[in-house]
Amino acid sequence: MMKIRIQVVIEAEHGKPEKIEEIVQLERASLTSEELGLTLAEAKTLLHSMQQTLVTEQIAEYLDSFKNCSYCGARRNRKGQHPIVYRTLFGKLHLTSPRLYECPCQHHGRQSSSPLAQLLTSHCSPELQYLETKFASLMSFGLSTELLTEILPIADAISPSSLRRQLHRVAERIEGELGAEQPMFIEGCPNDWAKQLPPGPPLTVGLDGGYVHASDQKSRTEGWFEVIAGKSVPAEGGAKVFAFVSKYDTKPKRRLYEVLKSQGLQMNQQLVFLSDGGDTVREMQHYLSPESEHLLDWFHITMRLTLMGKLIKGMVAEWKPDDTRPENTTLAYMEKHLESVKWNLWHGNVLHALQRIEDLDDDLWMLEENPANQKKMVKAVKEFRSYILANQAFIPNYGDRYRHHETISTAFVESTVNAVISKRFVKKQQMRWTQRGAHLLLQTRVQVLNDDLRGTFCRWFPGMAKEEQTALKKAA
Repeated sequence: MMKIRIQVVIEAEHGKPEKIEEIVQLERASLTSEELGLTLAEAKTLLHSMQQTLVTEQIAEYLDSFKNCSYCGARRNRKGQHPIVYRTLFGKLHLTSPRLYECPCQHHGRQSSSPLAQLLTSHCSPELQYLETKFASLMSFGLSTELLTEILPIADAISPSSLRRQLHRVAERIEGELGAEQPMFIEGCPNDWAKQLPPGPPLTVGLDGGYVHASDQKSRTEGWFEVIAGKSVPAEGGAKVFAFVSKYDTKPKRRLYEVLKSQGLQMNQQLVFLSDGGDTVREMQHYLSPESEHLLDWFHITMRLTLMGKLIKGMVAEWKPDDTRPENTTLAYMEKHLESVKWNLWHGNVLHALQRIEDLDDDLWMLEENPANQKKMVKAVKEFRSYILANQAFIPNYGDRYRHHETISTAFVESTVNAVISKRFVKKQQMRWTQRGAHLLLQTRVQVLNDDLRGTFCRWFPGMAKEEQTALKKAA
């Protein structure tokens, strides 16, 4: 039988004797694979006991510095004490916070203060806040709770609801650091821009939308709300994603500007925006840079053209090709006109494309009989004409851009919508969300996906950065 005792030795300063505390005892019989080394339960007990001992000593040393007046050295009277529950990575701790009267030499009367309560403004350690936020941003609150309680000695210390509240507090703090919204973020004048260093390669920004189940569903048509997601891709360096709930966020333009600014955007740098042409994203991307270029995404054009092509094929299939009725000739013209629309849009000939759309509409009304897809086709052509008219200023020569290996589609944003929105809000997690809850979760999720969350916490809690640097030096 092997007996193991693990102790903590605390070395005191100023000649005081060192302090030894036993924190755990282990026993081992004959060696088996399952008893080789520490078990998870033993590791949890060890970490919790060590945490309790370490925190107790740290707090005792901290409070010793407040027992006497820092001005006259007189002993400060104690008014009382109250308990503080403090959650850490390695367990929930019950601490005692004494309340001390101010020294009479300060002429503050009978005022009192609690040094420990002033130090621990939050009852959750920064490291635990970070891990809770990170895991809850990547998976459901329930799964995050199960994972953290499985691997850390914090059983019964967290719940899905407390995890959600913690994430919201972090997200609100992130939101509080965001500057005020502005209609325009172009700063300086052309003379100032010319004096700047030569800009880097162009930044490409893709914007797209997704939909999330609403918790306050009033009707079938109001069961969803829109979430805008985007990706900023520099020619060199890592891409960054961003997202927000369009009907809830009051600072969408500021949010996008801060992302671009973090990637080194200069006023003399070329910026290319690609979007689906929706009103929300069109307004957001304007007046961010004088060198910006705004393009309608070719992918969303082809989606509409493909739908109309399928509707025409459905009408052709309804009437046999060998039928001699005149409607077959009209359908053949419709197919040619649709191909002409696509060809003209591909080459940036919007005027000719609109003329072919008119021809397509005329062909539809020449059909004497009413095939099954005619009404759908009429609606699709009408909506497509309005879509092209609203976005004609943003339609370039796609063919020329394609030949010069320039981006013409937001296909790279489709994966962003899937990663930012679908995986956490829709797929396999059929939850219903409030607009506020979804928006706050999106802000922490994009920080995790951009590898920025750790840096944010290190900025809020500088001690975390020092500990990280110390750990890296020891590892090296």
